[in-house]
Amino acid sequence: MTENSENFFKSACLFEASLILVALFLGWIADINPFVALYFSEQAVFYGIIGTVPLFLLFIVMQNLPYAEVQKIRRLLLDTLGPALSHCNWADFMVLAGIAGVAEEILFRGVLQPWFENHWGLNGGLLLSNLIFGLVHAVTPVYFVIATLVGIYLGLSLDYGGERNLLTPIIIHGLYDFLAFMVIIKAYKREQGV
Repeated sequence: MTENSENFFKSACLFEASLILVALFLGWIADINPFVALYFSEQAVFYGIIGTVPLFLLFIVMQNLPYAEVQKIRRLLLDTLGPALSHCNWADFMVLAGIAGVAEEILFRGVLQPWFENHWGLNGGLLLSNLIFGLVHAVTPVYFVIATLVGIYLGLSLDYGGERNLLTPIIIHGLYDFLAFMVIIKAYKREQGV
């Protein structure tokens, strides 16, 4: 791993992990335990793995859509993540994706969604928490819409199978990020002739 890749990797991991502190702070303010709905369940693992498939297939389809706005997002991902992560290995991707999945889901689905649900009901909580999720991922206007819709999907997965379990969206998010990193780096290396 080059020094730039190592610095990016460490910074990304630290930033993502710091979201757990944000979740704890906001949970304290809202009197919500961010971990209350996080527990092991074979059903949650199953739904998490199966729930990753539609998102990943959408990602693959979007890689090949000829629309300018979608290609702009693809180019942005290749240009920003490609050089920074091209010297990392699959274990590094797994660590980063795992930290992102855990931290972002604890913040958005473990604190913000239930907090907003307490004030605006299930639908209001789902929509508002994921508008914020979309905003923090908004590198382009189209990406904002896509991230908001992905966030809604993750928010709905919180209750898959009739049990509220944060493990399901954590698995979906982490596994999706891992697979997306692999596709992005493979495409970047192919472009670079590596």
